[in-house]
Amino acid sequence: MAVERHIMQPEEKAVLVAVMQQDQTEQQVTEYLEELAFLAETAGAKTQKKFVQKLAHPDPKTFIGKGKLEEIKTYIQGKDIRVVIFDDELSGSQITNIEKVLDCKTIDRSDLILDIFARRAKTAQARLQVELAQYQYLLPRLRGMWKHLERLGGGIGTRGPGETEIETDRRIVRDKITLLRKKLKEIDKQAATQRKERGELVRVALVGYTNVGKSTLMNLLSKSEVFAENKLFATLDTTTRKLVYENIPFLMSDTVGFIRKLPHHLVESFKSTLDEVRESDLLLHIVDISHPRYEEQLGVVNRTLQEINAFDKPIIYVFNKMDRYEELNFDDWLEHSTKEELLKELKERWETETQSTCVFMSATERSNVDGLREALISKVKELYKERFPYRTEFNF
Repeated sequence: MAVERHIMQPEEKAVLVAVMQQDQTEQQVTEYLEELAFLAETAGAKTQKKFVQKLAHPDPKTFIGKGKLEEIKTYIQGKDIRVVIFDDELSGSQITNIEKVLDCKTIDRSDLILDIFARRAKTAQARLQVELAQYQYLLPRLRGMWKHLERLGGGIGTRGPGETEIETDRRIVRDKITLLRKKLKEIDKQAATQRKERGELVRVALVGYTNVGKSTLMNLLSKSEVFAENKLFATLDTTTRKLVYENIPFLMSDTVGFIRKLPHHLVESFKSTLDEVRESDLLLHIVDISHPRYEEQLGVVNRTLQEINAFDKPIIYVFNKMDRYEELNFDDWLEHSTKEELLKELKERWETETQSTCVFMSATERSNVDGLREALISKVKELYKERFPYRTEFNF
């Protein structure tokens, strides 16, 4: 059996479904669904409608209640809706139960993200990483997906063939996972060797939520052409460039963006890509300050960095898209001095909260690029001096 690489076909019509739990506000769920719609668009789907249900706990059989399921069924009938996308992870049996009622393909957030990664993977390494994550996602869901083999009643012929098929597929999937891990281990060794061969140069990694402008910033700082697009996960493969500022050389790497509810299979599968972050000396944490939930996105990235043991490094927080932030938050009639005071308070607040250097800029407008370069050079100099205290060439 093979993992279906692209779950969705271009321009499929989709409806989105979310459960609003007790600790969430309506605004939060609305914004989460906006992000899910952006994910769906990136995968080639056009959102027709969004459904939200308030539940203390998701239904173990169908995730949402029967009434809401019937409401969705009524809506999609006769509308050529090709896929229903849930903002949470579903079990195999939940997917089967939902599809029985809706008679429509149903996927969850993890499945959608895996589909986007499959589309975006360009190198052999990225394709292997995505394929491994897909099989790991599939394995615990096989039983639910085989429900259509079950027959009503008991007795002879009701269990044997179906169970055999399930066990056969499980074995095939486990064997495939083992093979993919073996292949990736070889690639990891090669990547580790390449990182060692970079020698004594300080290494800087760009990290951040997906679509915050990392690749645009990489292009600006390195004056190179790194693929940048206003879609989620435009970059999967790590791009590394050598930069020289004031005769000081260092390496800079653009890495895959993080996201809320990033499937843990992907975090595990993209180990070698994340090693670039783990083994770096300095992180540039890029934040889209114009996003309504930028603080939450910043927290998501920091938690992911903690999960991969990379949060103990020096970090420069780069608050990008300041031009958009000012458009959204400052009226034209606002006095310049008042605006400057508010921006000063914003910077002081974040420097206090992060206990790190914070730079506010716009990569697209090229505003305060010099401020970022100065902060970067200062940190890189410090790192060289710490690493080689007795080397005269690093006495800047």
